[in-house]
Amino acid sequence: MPVITIITSINAPVQVVFDLSRSVDLHKLSTIQTNEEAIAGKTSGLMGEGESVTWRAKHLGFYQVLTSKITFFDSPNKFVDEMVNGAFKSFVHHHYFEEKNGVTVMADEFDYESPLGLLGKMADGLFLKQYMKRLLEKRNQTIKEFAEDSAKHKKILTL
Repeated sequence: MPVITIITSINAPVQVVFDLSRSVDLHKLSTIQTNEEAIAGKTSGLMGEGESVTWRAKHLGFYQVLTSKITFFDSPNKFVDEMVNGAFKSFVHHHYFEEKNGVTVMADEFDYESPLGLLGKMADGLFLKQYMKRLLEKRNQTIKEFAEDSAKHKKILTL
């Protein structure tokens, strides 16, 4: 199973980064290129433990539907979301947050398994792992951009 790990340093308080990371509204902004929309479950605001969201998005030329659920929640240190239904065989996304000297270190660990057995493993090596890494990096850059601009993060966190 491939694991993607991304570390992002953000000049903002840990609670702001944590909250932006679980914002459905900010997620929509970070995935404009895939036309991602929340179509069921929590469709706006901040996700909390036990809540789920169903996304519809265009990935790799195909519209897909994916439902994920927050299965662990420890504000502002960590939360975990897991795929309930979707194109992957499975995924677990760990989000870690730690503030050091006014800088929040956000770590993502995205552990997934592709469908289709050997074909899925080949797709991972050829393009899927890099595709997913780019999506996560884009999401984290959006979180960083909003967290480091108080006007932007206040607007998102009051939706």
